[in-house]
Order: sequence, then structure tokens, then C-alpha cells
Amino acid sequence: MAGRDASPLDVTGRVRPALAGFEPYDPAFTPCRINLSANENTHPLPASVTEAMRAAAVSCALNRYPDPMANGLRDLLAVWHGVKRGNVMVGNGGDELLFNLLFTFGGPGHALITCPPDFSEYANFAKMCETPVVTVWRDPVTFEIDVDALVAAAKADDAALVILTSPNNPTGNLVDPSIIRRLLDETDALVLLDEAYIEFSGEDASLVGWVADNPRLMVLRTLSKAFGLAGLRVGYLVADPDVVNMVGAIRQIYSEDVLAQSVACAAVSRRRELAPVVADIVAERARLEAGLAGIKGVETWPSAANFLLVRMPGASRVRARLRDEFSILVRDFSYAPGLENCLRITVGTRPENDALLDALAILAREEA
Repeated sequence: MAGRDASPLDVTGRVRPALAGFEPYDPAFTPCRINLSANENTHPLPASVTEAMRAAAVSCALNRYPDPMANGLRDLLAVWHGVKRGNVMVGNGGDELLFNLLFTFGGPGHALITCPPDFSEYANFAKMCETPVVTVWRDPVTFEIDVDALVAAAKADDAALVILTSPNNPTGNLVDPSIIRRLLDETDALVLLDEAYIEFSGEDASLVGWVADNPRLMVLRTLSKAFGLAGLRVGYLVADPDVVNMVGAIRQIYSEDVLAQSVACAAVSRRRELAPVVADIVAERARLEAGLAGIKGVETWPSAANFLLVRMPGASRVRARLRDEFSILVRDFSYAPGLENCLRITVGTRPENDALLDALAILAREEA
């Protein structure tokens, strides 16, 4: 109003307390000639798949709203996994589905159980949804899960949801199916198995086939990794129809746009043609692991995903020098509890992996 002193808007003072302190997501990306920091699929897709996706994209009617439930894609995914449409929920990447699950089943008095080191967004989304988090830390050497402690935590009266990642990000190890069996048999908690990287372990490692007989089990999958569609943002949940309906009732409408639905349908329809790409990544993972193990001072862990966790002296300095001197980007996990001096390295193409190994060999000598 005229004549009154203007005062700045104190936005932070009006934020919900549960959201105070959050900052925009920053993956610390720097333009580099080789980016091995984000667990993306850097391998070229078969031309037949790329052409099918391109044709699907240009056929979209952008003046029309998308199918709000992405039913065409749900049907293709249901056939793939041997379930019904009602068992499948598509989301704007796995992140949207994770948030919606915590928004639906979390909140005060509804605890989330996790096994860190794991995907940091589980705890972040839980905090946004005012959901208490109970952590059952993995073995500090092997990163295996303490199953007895996990089951005990999941038996608590306020335990609502257990999230496990298989293969685990950032450590790369699979979840033993017997752990899921115990959670389902001995607790009342909902169990979410995040299988974002499962294609690199082999489909026989997936527990998506368990969903039909275990209504408290949910399996999260994505097209961001093996399918090479990280930029498209398509994830999906395979779960009991009651879970799907409840999450569907609270999700943002039209969260999956027409381009994403159309291109994803083309990719899923041609998923068998991606097998050579996945096989090449798995072979490069073994070659990269062997090469890293041959560098003095570098410790590696076995991985069933498309990345490797490594520990080496001065990891943060090495990461910075890789970026600045060799234009190679990897992810620094040294800040994370239990991961001191650890880097996470995406499995790239053969030339990318060779360039990384050559650079690390030089830096390991100089940083020793």
C-alpha cells in the first residue's frame, strides 16, 4: 500500500517445518567428455529400437491430454511381467512413485525402515512426508543386510514400510530373497523392493513374480537404466491392485506425458532387442572391475548393477582431478556415512572405461 514501508517476503518463515532446510537437487554435474557419474546407460541402443521410439514420438498429438493412467503402457508392462493391468502403476520416473508411496503410507506414526548406505532419496522423501525413518545399517565391510535387526525393526508397532534396493545403490549387491521372505512372513509391514538396476543382474534375480501371491510386496522398476531412457522419466510399480488404486487416487493427474507414454511403449515392445546392450554392459562391468583391482590402493566391491563402488586414498581429490585434468566425471560418496573415500563409477563403453582406468592409474600413483 502507498505510504507504507515495504518489507521483503520472509519465505523461509512460512515454509512447513518438515520442509525447512531442503535445497534444490544438485547432482554436481559438470560438462565433461566422459560422464560416469549418474548410472546412466552410455551404450548406444540398437538402431531398430531408436527408430521405433523416434517414430512413436513424432506420432503424438501434443494438443491432447495424455491418458492419465497410461493404460496402453500398463498393458504392455502387465503382459511382460505376467500380471494384470490393475497390478501396474506408471509414474514420472521411479522418484514420483517413491514419493507417492511415502505420501500414501507414511506420515507421523508410520515409520519407514531402510538399510543404508542406500539411495538417499528414500530418507529425503520420508522427511518431506513427515515420516520417521528407522535405519538398520549394513555391514561396514560387506554391505550385507543384518536380517535379524531388519526384521526386528519391521516388527515395531509403527513400522509401515520397508524399502530395500536390489541391486543396492551405491554398493551394488543384491538382496537375498530369503530376507524378503522373512519380512513377509514375520512382519506386517509393506515391503518395497526397488529393482531399478535388476536387468544387469538377470531377470531371474527379480522378485516381481512374487507380487501375485504376496499382497504386501511391491516392486519398483524403471526405464532409466537398461532401457537408456533416463531423460524420459518413466518408472512403474508392480503391486497389489489395492495399493495401485490408492496410489493412483493421490497422484498428480497427467504426470506421464504423451511423449513419454508413446516412446516407452515402443521401447517396451522391443525390449528383447536390448539384450545385447545389457550383455555388453555386464561384460564391461567385469572388465572394469578387474582393471580397477589391478590399480594399487583401489578396493572394489562385487556389483550386480551397472556401476561399481570403489575406495581409494584421497577419493574426493581424485574425483576433482579426474574432472579437471581428464574431463571424466564420477560420483563422490566420501561424504556419506560408511563410505569414506568411496567413489561410485558407472560402467561406460569400452573406450570410456579404458580412459577412466588410464587416468585412475596415473592419479593413484600420484595420490599414494
